[in-house]
Amino acid sequence: MLGTNPIAVAVPTDEDFPYMFDAATSVIPRGKIEVAARADKPIPEGWVINREGRPVTDSSSIIAEMNKGNMALLPLGGMGELMGGHKGYGLSTFVEIFSAAFQNGAYLSMLHDTDHAGNTQFLCIGHFFLAINVEHFIPGDIFKQITGNMMRELRASRKAEDQPRIYTAGEKEYYNTLKNQAEGIEISPGVQKALQVLRKELDITGKDWGF
Repeated sequence: MLGTNPIAVAVPTDEDFPYMFDAATSVIPRGKIEVAARADKPIPEGWVINREGRPVTDSSSIIAEMNKGNMALLPLGGMGELMGGHKGYGLSTFVEIFSAAFQNGAYLSMLHDTDHAGNTQFLCIGHFFLAINVEHFIPGDIFKQITGNMMRELRASRKAEDQPRIYTAGEKEYYNTLKNQAEGIEISPGVQKALQVLRKELDITGKDWGF
C-alpha cells in the first residue's frame, strides 16, 4: 500500500558540508535490492516479506514479484511493534498524506502505472517541499554555528569499540564526492554487465568504456 516515501532534510552548517539526511521510510530502499540482484547476492531477512508475511531473501525474483504485488518492503523497524515497525508505518503514512492530500494527488492503491486492463495510465503524483528562511528566527551565521556545533559534538561522542569514528548525515557523501572527483566513479561488475547488454542492443560502437 505504501511506497518507500523518502524523508529528506538539508540544513546549512558552518562546516564545509551541510547536514543532509535522505532516507526511505522502508527498512531499505528498492535500489538496494536491485544492487543485490545485480551482484547475485541474497538480501538479509527482515527487508522483504511475501503475501503470507514470511521473509524473502532471494534478490533475483523480488523486484518482479513486488511489481506483481506478491512481495513488499517492510517499514523502518521491520515487522510488528517490537522493534518500532509501527513508527516506520506512521512515518510512511504521514509522508503519503503530505505528498497527496495537499495536491489532490494519487495515493496508496491509485499509484499503479497500469489500469485493471493492463493499459499504461497517467499518474498524478504529488510531492511536498518546505523551505524555511532561518533569518526570520535567528541570524544565519548563528544558526550555522549552532548546527555545526551539534555535528561536531555528535562526532566527538563515545563510539562503539569496534568503530573507527562517528559520522553525521551527509558527511560520508561529501567525502565520497571528493574521492570520486579525484579518482573517478567505480562501476560494479553487475552494472558493467547491464551496460554491455545495452551497448549490444543499441549497437553502440566507437566508444571505449574501459570494460
